[in-house]
Amino acid sequence: MALSKSNFAFCVVVAAAACLPHSASALDPRYPDWPCQQLKVPGIAIASVWSGPAISDADKAETIDSKEDDLVARLAARRTPMDEAKKLIAEFVVGTKDEKEKKAKSLFVALYSKLDAQRDEVMNGIERFSRKEKEAAADIREETQKMRDLQDKPNPDQSAIDQLASQLAWQTRIFEDRRKSTAYVCDVPVLIEKRLFDLAAAIQATLNADPQAK
Repeated sequence: MALSKSNFAFCVVVAAAACLPHSASALDPRYPDWPCQQLKVPGIAIASVWSGPAISDADKAETIDSKEDDLVARLAARRTPMDEAKKLIAEFVVGTKDEKEKKAKSLFVALYSKLDAQRDEVMNGIERFSRKEKEAAADIREETQKMRDLQDKPNPDQSAIDQLASQLAWQTRIFEDRRKSTAYVCDVPVLIEKRLFDLAAAIQATLNADPQAK
């Protein structure tokens, strides 16, 4: 028997609601709001991206001038091609051996501070997004149950059922569209960490370059 339009909409919504997550399925129970397949690692370990001269607490506490701050902003931006970034680094890390080392460490520390904070901000945003998605899923399940209850009444109000079915179909579509974007969003912290790793490698390569090489 062919389904009516309202019954079809009801079936679609119920089927979609059945697929919604009922509880967090995080890979690490310490971070129940982390929705990504990539494990959540708070903070970038300096040792994982830097193998140059040791970075001391004094190096971390050093302030940079506005010129260096502008350079850091350009290097940190992923829209700056890595070839251009390498050229900017080579133009900055110049001077005697000691001067080059000081500039190299200062530049790395500034980039680390900026990109690590940027990564933290993105990860916090991902968890906020995840919490909102869980709330949206709970709302859809609750509204779906209301629609079932309306259907089960002796004299169901078909107009109310149709209206709720239409509303739920829209909510479910928005939920699914947002959920599909999660994979892209989850890649951003990885891209930030890779950017820092590549910049650190470029700084170290400049520091170790033979000044006589052409």
